[in-house]
Amino acid sequence: MANYAKKANKGLLALFAIIILIAGGLFLFSRQRNVTASGADKQIIRLAHNQSSDHPTHIGMLAFEEFIESKYGDKYDVQIYPSELLGTQTNLVQLTQTGAIEVTVASNSILETFNTDFQIFNLPYLFESPEAYHAAMDDPEIVASIFNGTIESGFVTKAWLDAGTRNFYVKDTPIDEVSDLAGKKIRVQQSPTNVSMMNLLGGSATPMGFGDVYTAIQSGVIDGAENNELALTENGHGDVVKNYSYTMHQMIPDEVIVSTRFLEALPESEQATFDEAFKIMEETQHQAWEEKVAEARDRAENDMNVVFNYPDIEPFKEAVLPLHDAMLEAYPELQDTYNKIQEKNENYTNNTREGDAS
Repeated sequence: MANYAKKANKGLLALFAIIILIAGGLFLFSRQRNVTASGADKQIIRLAHNQSSDHPTHIGMLAFEEFIESKYGDKYDVQIYPSELLGTQTNLVQLTQTGAIEVTVASNSILETFNTDFQIFNLPYLFESPEAYHAAMDDPEIVASIFNGTIESGFVTKAWLDAGTRNFYVKDTPIDEVSDLAGKKIRVQQSPTNVSMMNLLGGSATPMGFGDVYTAIQSGVIDGAENNELALTENGHGDVVKNYSYTMHQMIPDEVIVSTRFLEALPESEQATFDEAFKIMEETQHQAWEEKVAEARDRAENDMNVVFNYPDIEPFKEAVLPLHDAMLEAYPELQDTYNKIQEKNENYTNNTREGDAS
C-alpha cells in the first residue's frame, strides 16, 4: 500500500506539472495572439503610457495604431493603454524589457539608469531655443548612439516626444530674478542633475513624484514646481499657483522605447513600415503638443487667472552653467555629442518665449 501511495503521489505530481506547463503555454500564447469574432488570428501589439487619453502622447499613439492597422490590419491588433493602466512608468519600462509589452514611453530621467548618456538631455540650458532643441533631437548623428545604447537592457528608442520647456511656477510672487528662488521649496524631478540645478539657483530642491505635486503645493509643503504649461491645466496646478515664469531652463524629451524581442521578431519586409509608423507617431505628437500648449495657455490665463511672466533668463543660465563643465568632466565621452548640440545652437537664437513647443 505504501508503494502504491508513493506511485499515486508521483503520478499526481507529474499530472499537476503537465497542467501547469500547458496552462503557462496557453497564457503566453494568449498574450501574443488575439482571436477576433471573425476567427482571424492576430498578433497583439501593446502600447502603454502614463498620460490621459487626450494627451499629445496618446494622440501620437493613435496615429501609430491607425497606420499599422491600415497596412497590416489582418495580422496585427494594436492596443493602447493610457493612464498607467498597466502600471507606473517604471513598471512599464520593466515590462518592455521583458517583452511583456511592446512599446512604452519613458521619461529621460528613468533611462539614465540604463545608459548614463541620456543625462546630457537633462542639462539646464543645453538648448538655446525650442528650434535648436528640435533640430538636435531630429539629428541621428546626435541621438542614434544614445537611443541604441540600451540594446543589452532589452529595448531601444524609436522616437522622441516633445515635453516643451520647463519653467517655474509658484503660489505667490512671480520668479523674476534668481534671488526670487532663495529659500523657496521647489519640486523637481527625481534626478541628481535637477537637485544640483536648484541648489545653484538658491532654491530648496524637493524631489517627489509628479502625482504628489498638487497636494504638496496646496498644503504648503512646497512653494511651487517647474514643468510645462500642460501641468497647469491637465493636472490642475493652475488652481493652486498663480504665477508662471518662462525661465525655459530645461527642454527634456520623453522617449518611445520598444522591446528588442519584438523588433527582432519582425519580418524584414515589415521593418521599414514600422520605422515609418514610429516617425508618424513622433510627428503627430509634436503637432498635437503645439496645439495643446496654446490651449493650456489660454485656459490657464483666462479661466484659472494664472499670470505669465518673462524674466531675463541670462542670470539663470549663468548660475547653472557650471553643471555643464561638471558633467563633461565626469563623462568625457559626451563631449562630441555636446559639441554637436552647440553647433545646432549657433544656428538658432533664443527668440521664442511663447508656445514653447514650436
